[in-house]
Amino acid sequence: MMKKTVKIAYVGCGGRACWVLQDCLRHMKDVEFPIICDIRDRALDRATELLVEMGRPAPKRTHHYEEVLKDPEIDAVMIMTGWEDRAEMAEKALRAGKYTAIEVGCAFELSECFRLLEAYEETKVPLMMLENCCYSRREMMALNVAKKGLFGEIVHCEGGYHHHLPAEDLLRDENYDRIKGVEGEKSHYRIQSYIHRNCEQYPTHELGPIMKILGINRGNKMLTLSSFASKARGLKDAAGKILGKDNYYANIDYKQGDIINTVITCQNGETIRLCLDTTLPRPFYSRNFTVRGVDGMYTEERRVLYFDGMEEQADLFDNEEEMFAKYDHPLHEEYVRLGERGGHGGIDWLVCRAFIESVKNGTNTPIDAYDTLALMAIAPLSEASIAQGGAPVQVPDFTRGKWMHREPIVKSKYCLDEVIVDESVKIFDEDE
Repeated sequence: MMKKTVKIAYVGCGGRACWVLQDCLRHMKDVEFPIICDIRDRALDRATELLVEMGRPAPKRTHHYEEVLKDPEIDAVMIMTGWEDRAEMAEKALRAGKYTAIEVGCAFELSECFRLLEAYEETKVPLMMLENCCYSRREMMALNVAKKGLFGEIVHCEGGYHHHLPAEDLLRDENYDRIKGVEGEKSHYRIQSYIHRNCEQYPTHELGPIMKILGINRGNKMLTLSSFASKARGLKDAAGKILGKDNYYANIDYKQGDIINTVITCQNGETIRLCLDTTLPRPFYSRNFTVRGVDGMYTEERRVLYFDGMEEQADLFDNEEEMFAKYDHPLHEEYVRLGERGGHGGIDWLVCRAFIESVKNGTNTPIDAYDTLALMAIAPLSEASIAQGGAPVQVPDFTRGKWMHREPIVKSKYCLDEVIVDESVKIFDEDE
């Protein structure tokens, strides 16, 4: 039976969590927030303020995650905490019978993924990574083109996270103020991973869409992964320039290489190349999303969708608007017509709606548990490969062979395995 409203336990109320709450979730009339959870009172204060501003009742507040899971009224848990706690929290939520969404990020150890897999297999409670880039207009256009067969047989895909982070994130504290550099002082939680780890830490933004285009976990799977790391110089240099040469963070020998290149091989013969590039100066953000097939290609670098037989132009650049007019995904055709809303060009809204609609209808999520686990595994796999000089490591098949004979897809508006048109489901109500 379809639920009219979804009761969400919102866990973690930091910067990203409050952004999503402010721009997306608090505007959705079919979503209620009976309880919010964070270890910091000021984070709970901010989330409460955002809800009350919209005329919503002040939620119950707690510092204790177990209290969230004991509430029988809660339909779903959205875990928006730092990377360290997500896997364990998600496992507990599944075992408590709650639909579970986690923000983007990877596991620290493969064992976390296997514990989550065991919890999912035993409970069959849906788990979804909120990978918003799966719902980006460019990536969804490429998905639409791929499902129409217009790329021909796809041979190779690329993507990356090219984003200069030192000043914007890594060298600021949780309130986005510059850190003072006292050892042990609270800084952005991600910097600890840059200090202690050397791996592909942020692969999901492009691997998520690429997995859907290549049919990973549904007729295809990833086989091996090889990662290669450059030396680590950028973050230490940036800390000296931003915080001063005597600052604690300017005198750390970071383990995280400035550029990580990862190559993944697939069962059906495709290759995937990922690049992590977050600590060297660069003037613009890019995901470098690329699809190459025998009949055509898409490249974000030049914003070009090209098919064999089109006039070849060495200087062809930015034909996206023309291509959107022809090949826009139906979800984005509707979204553009209605007027996009929410963060990151609207993709935060869409990924949240994808999760909410699954909970309302009691169906599996479009980015399901197997997809989520495959994305989470990339960091520990790349860490192992880099430690072995780039040696290939096997990518686990979390489906345990079911990739060959999966259950039928959920044919929802937000489906990422087929292109589904469903005008009966609204992206948002006009008065939201």
